[in-house]
Amino acid sequence: MLKRILIAFGLALLTLVAVVAANTLRARPEPLADRPAPPPPVDPAAVTRLAAALRIPTVSSDAGPPPADTLAAFHRFLATSYPRVHARLSRETIAGGSLLFTWPGRDPAAPALLLAAHQDVVPVEAGTAGDWTHPPFAGTVARGHVWGRGAIDDKGSLIAILEAVERLLARGVMPRQTVYLAFGHDEEVGGRGAAAMAAALRARGARIGLALDEGFAVLDGVLGFVARPVAVIGVAEKGYVSVELRAEGAGGHSSMPGPDNAATEIAGAVRRIADNPLPARIEGLPAALLDALAPYSDWPMRAAFANRWLTAPLIERQFLASPDTAALLRTTTAPTIIAAGTKDNVLPQDARAVINHRVLPGDRIASVLAHDRALAGPGVTVRALPGGHEPSRPADIDGPDFRRVEELVRAAFPDAPVAPGLVLGATDGRHYEGLARSVLRFTPIVMDRADLVRFHGNDERLSLANYARAIAFYEALIAGAR
Repeated sequence: MLKRILIAFGLALLTLVAVVAANTLRARPEPLADRPAPPPPVDPAAVTRLAAALRIPTVSSDAGPPPADTLAAFHRFLATSYPRVHARLSRETIAGGSLLFTWPGRDPAAPALLLAAHQDVVPVEAGTAGDWTHPPFAGTVARGHVWGRGAIDDKGSLIAILEAVERLLARGVMPRQTVYLAFGHDEEVGGRGAAAMAAALRARGARIGLALDEGFAVLDGVLGFVARPVAVIGVAEKGYVSVELRAEGAGGHSSMPGPDNAATEIAGAVRRIADNPLPARIEGLPAALLDALAPYSDWPMRAAFANRWLTAPLIERQFLASPDTAALLRTTTAPTIIAAGTKDNVLPQDARAVINHRVLPGDRIASVLAHDRALAGPGVTVRALPGGHEPSRPADIDGPDFRRVEELVRAAFPDAPVAPGLVLGATDGRHYEGLARSVLRFTPIVMDRADLVRFHGNDERLSLANYARAIAFYEALIAGAR
């Protein structure tokens, strides 16, 4: 009997090993170039224009979008710098500062192409300007880069798009489909300008096929389990909700503390919610990302990704060990504000906390609120603050729009496998969902870990090679509009 059990166990083990090996062998990589393509030639005049754009401080802040006079100065600069664009395309100012350009195509019946970018930039944190290698609004060109706030997020894309259109117009190119350029002015503070542009296009009955906004890029050395750069095209973005917690207490003198303490209530509620995040799961876009990258992953991750039916718990544990990858698998929970009390010897009568959640597709704001209420306790009120939005609807990764962008990405970055991804932050792209057939989020540049730190941080910069690549990418996308 024992012998039969051992034989059966051995056969089962051999079968398991064979299945794992077969799945791993099937995850064969497609042939890719061994090295990146050389960047296109750098146009010094284009570099000068980008540097000048960075010198105009179109800063959005807690007070709102950039000041009207600053936006007006930026708009004048664009008109002077791109005369063909302004002569041949119609330009509208919408919602007080957003710019919508329309370039009619040869075939009015063809679904239009929309290219989105934003004019505003985040502030430079007080007291940190001296920590920059070059002043954040000097637009310095040095060491093969253009330095300044907005170089990556997102004036680099905006100016590259205009450079591409100006060049195409100079060559007499007219795309088959209508092309919209939608440049929001307040993306960093909610994107009301993009929402207004989307509403205007919807009211006109615009038919849009592909809308392309900022998002992911070609990530070099960022995904540790792949030894080569990876081009990640964002096909959806997380939702957003900030949840306010409030608790009340009797107050009184701190020399006679009782159990009814608002600070204690709010601190306990925040701790319980932070310690019990919503469940992680490998499904939907995270699964699609792993499937696309399995053939290019290092051993043993290739075997693990190719056999998720067996290894999902191990993959999940590995991803949850790092904040960078944990955010791909779950709705995140981040306490950001705790406030209570007015004096060190007075018990607070009111306490407040704010927890920010980035909502994974498949979860909803209502389910996040229910989760927080269940953990906060009966003495704490929970409500969603204004300004939240649900997770976006993923674009079809098997559809023509994704395949079109993928084809151009492969041509521009032949050494990088392409994978669909979930954008963790919010972009203007979400406002075009339901209007465009597909909303994708990709910036055609290479970024490494150091670049990611510069994003919204110190020493933001864009290499001249990346800038030239971006212009060429947008040229190819528009010229091939179909």
